[in-house]
Amino acid sequence: MAEHETTSQAFPKHLLKPRYWPTWLGLGLIFAVVHLPYRWQLSIGKGVGLLAYKLAASRRRIAEVNIRLCFPEKSEAEREALVRQTFIDNGIGLIETMMAWFRAPDYMLKHTEFSGFDAVKAHQAEGRGVMLLGAHYPMMDLIGALVSNIQDVVISYRHQDNEVVNYLMESRRQHIYQDCITRKDVRGFIRTLRKGQVLWYAPDQDLGRKNSVFADFFGVPAATTNATSRIVKAGKAVVMPINMYRKADNSGYVVEVHDPLAIPSGDDAEDARLCNEVLEKYIRQHPAQYLWLHKRFKTPVNPEEKKGLLYKK
Repeated sequence: MAEHETTSQAFPKHLLKPRYWPTWLGLGLIFAVVHLPYRWQLSIGKGVGLLAYKLAASRRRIAEVNIRLCFPEKSEAEREALVRQTFIDNGIGLIETMMAWFRAPDYMLKHTEFSGFDAVKAHQAEGRGVMLLGAHYPMMDLIGALVSNIQDVVISYRHQDNEVVNYLMESRRQHIYQDCITRKDVRGFIRTLRKGQVLWYAPDQDLGRKNSVFADFFGVPAATTNATSRIVKAGKAVVMPINMYRKADNSGYVVEVHDPLAIPSGDDAEDARLCNEVLEKYIRQHPAQYLWLHKRFKTPVNPEEKKGLLYKK
């Protein structure tokens, strides 16, 4: 299932201009890294993460705020250790993303444990589409490539500002997945589900006040998209949580699909609360592997307050 037929597109020659050379050089170095032994790759990813922890002050601030809000029960030292480990896991996540782009989709397949996909196929056999409800993890691209070996999946994505990275991302993902849909194409999501396909969907980022409700995430009110239940209702689909993590001994990965959620319930706010509750449950199992570098709480409950104020010093 890994390789899908795609429409061939000519390489955009303007990407060879000198201003893109540093990006190509960096990608070339990463290409070499992801062909080293797996343990070496993880060590290099750890080094990248520790370097970012030292140098990326603004991102460190975001992680510190998120983790302070979400883990008030931890001591200051414990939270700082979690921030540091988060950067390490995000550094490894960068390497894992490049594994997905530069290696075959079955790379690390024999070191990956899957569960719950028989239930996904059973719902499809009944003519139902399935929304795999997940969270943003640095390893998402690698896990997606691995899942493509056993299950056709449609994903959503956003364009990257760097044109070279965007070209590489889109061209590689088109070969891996059944289809790729931009994250604003809600009608595309609905069509996918109505066709009985599987849509991988992550609603755990702050997209602003419009089309959102406030629902607790780790006990903190967070702007949460209300599109999840509406897409599922219109697509006549089943919502099944998907969880993923790298094993503690770095011997491979675990990908789990869990029982369907009672969504849509008819109450968008209740559906958003349930989504956040379920995602929080799985994030807590391996908290450093979550993408804490995103401004999850940038939209304040009070519309009179300035957006993103929490993250300013």
